[in-house]
Amino acid sequence: MPTPRFLTLDDVAEILNVSWSQAYALVRRKELIAIQIGGRGQWRVEVDELERFIQQKYAEARAGTAPAADSSPEAVDQDADSRS
Repeated sequence: MPTPRFLTLDDVAEILNVSWSQAYALVRRKELIAIQIGGRGQWRVEVDELERFIQQKYAEARAGTAPAADSSPEAVDQDADSRS
């Protein structure tokens, strides 16, 4: 079976180890490019686009240009979880 071209936001969230709402926020902010399919607007992210996003985040981290940490309650909770 061939590798799928598109991923759901659930797939993206799992790959990035974030919540669905965080994956959706990346799409809303246009940090991660996605397309809407069908009448209900199901979001799909191309595998190559997700890889580009990940590589961009690594480049930002190496250059020290990553945006300041998100101070939203969800981000703070995740930071605390990651330190546990």
